[in-house]
Amino acid sequence: MSVVGLLEGMQIAFFAVAKIPKAERGDSVFAKKTCDLLFKGEGNNLPGFMIGRQLCVVSCMFFIARVTSVEIAEGEENIFGVSDGFQKLFDTGLLGAIITTILASISWQ
Repeated sequence: MSVVGLLEGMQIAFFAVAKIPKAERGDSVFAKKTCDLLFKGEGNNLPGFMIGRQLCVVSCMFFIARVTSVEIAEGEENIFGVSDGFQKLFDTGLLGAIITTILASISWQ
């Protein structure tokens, strides 16, 4: 979830920096190199980064949803003693995906 949070933070920062004039982008060597890389040429690097970032976020979401899904074998007691319908919902990984979306994506914004 930290990777997703970092990617979300980078998206916000890069869009904010795009509106700032080049002279006001800071004195840090890494900040200047990052800005030079993002905005050089015809400006295709920022949209390319955003597409790659989104693919990485989606991959992380699928991975986390799979890790947080639960499978109960036949005859075993359901988690928290819930009904079979709720247990099927837990088995899908949807709850893990929702929690990940809230904690890893939205909270950083």
